[in-house]
Amino acid sequence: MNSGIAEFMQRVSERNPGQTEFHQAVVEVVESLWPVLEQFPEYRSAKILERIVEPERQLMFRVNWQDDQGEIHVNRGFRIQMNSALGPYKGGLRFHPSVNISILKFLAFEQVFKNSLTTLPMGGGKGGSDFDPKGKSDHEVMRFCQSFMTELSRHIGPNTDVPAGDIGVGGREIGYLFGQYKRLRNAFEGVLTGKGTNWGGSLIRPEATGYGAVYFGQEMLKTRDDSYQGKIVSVSGSGNVAQYATEKCLQLGAKVVTMSDSKGFIHDPDGIDEEKLAWIMKLKNNRRGRIKEYADHYKGASYTETDPRADSNPIWDVPVQVAIPSATQNEINSKDGQNLVKNGCFCVLEGANMPTMPDAVNHFIDNKVLFAPGKAANAGGVAVSGLEMAQNSSRMSWTRDEVDSHLQRIMESIHKACHETAERFECSGNYVNGANIAGFIKVADSMLDQGLV
Repeated sequence: MNSGIAEFMQRVSERNPGQTEFHQAVVEVVESLWPVLEQFPEYRSAKILERIVEPERQLMFRVNWQDDQGEIHVNRGFRIQMNSALGPYKGGLRFHPSVNISILKFLAFEQVFKNSLTTLPMGGGKGGSDFDPKGKSDHEVMRFCQSFMTELSRHIGPNTDVPAGDIGVGGREIGYLFGQYKRLRNAFEGVLTGKGTNWGGSLIRPEATGYGAVYFGQEMLKTRDDSYQGKIVSVSGSGNVAQYATEKCLQLGAKVVTMSDSKGFIHDPDGIDEEKLAWIMKLKNNRRGRIKEYADHYKGASYTETDPRADSNPIWDVPVQVAIPSATQNEINSKDGQNLVKNGCFCVLEGANMPTMPDAVNHFIDNKVLFAPGKAANAGGVAVSGLEMAQNSSRMSWTRDEVDSHLQRIMESIHKACHETAERFECSGNYVNGANIAGFIKVADSMLDQGLV
């Protein structure tokens, strides 16, 4: 790290003490951007970097709700409105006990560049609560969502801030949140994305992030005259992203052999085919069961418990050519990265947000692995959210094929921007630098155009 980056990061750390996830996200971007800042002094004189790491607005509020036994609970709600240079703030809501300011600022910061890459007019934001919907009844989740939206509704709107879902916020939660917003504002408007298709939602939205990551990988493989056909793939996670990344890999001729949850992972050497994937979807989406049950149900499959405190995750020991980490941030550490490369992996697609730690990213790049950072690879979800906003604005619904075609074109466009920008700035094949620089320049130029605001 050169002295200029070190000095900048020291200032960021002092202004944001203890926010390790946010610091990690910022330093990754700044290391990519430093040559650009030196080449274009107008960005430095306008203090674009100092402004872009500071949220335009940072909200924290109390959320009171009552459980089915009448006991009162108090949670915290958050919304980070990071940057609106390109359009209304756009980014998900996460309901999980781990939610805090640092995690949401990292996600909001990443979202700014991700949304920029989509080519759609969207700024970046993120929000959520330390509320845990697991184990709660529908009525308890509804009461929480209504209390949460009562405060959040003051700060959002279709031309101001358009939240979506994330971990812990699926169709059920979006429905309750939208219903309360409509009640409070007396307006039926496209203020949330991920809505039900009967009331303003878009087809392909649940599939979008997983499909988009695989589409991005398809473009990367083309640069080496390769494809998914016959490739063995490891997927982590078993939520929406993992499920639909697996589905699209199967459609393109690959064999997916792993999936996981927070307790452990399954390895099926025969491959998770369409029938087995449908079984997993019912397990996770309907019964909310554990992935361990898969190994009990299908002969030949094994289950391994994982310990988050261990120095490596054995899911990344499985020999594969393609890895799609789709669970959570920082799930691939340095040793995991080394194990993947040692066992023949040459393509890594981040389905989750920042699932790969910096040392592992550097190891992938040093070993010429096709590495797709989350801000590029998993932009399909927010891209289709943007398409949902467009459908809401025009009061029209597009067909499944129309949305999927738009999604494919957007992911191809994102890949092209990352690939060509990396070549332009003499770091060919480095998709991290390409994504960071391409996303930054569009936002930075818009900030210059709009003056000191």
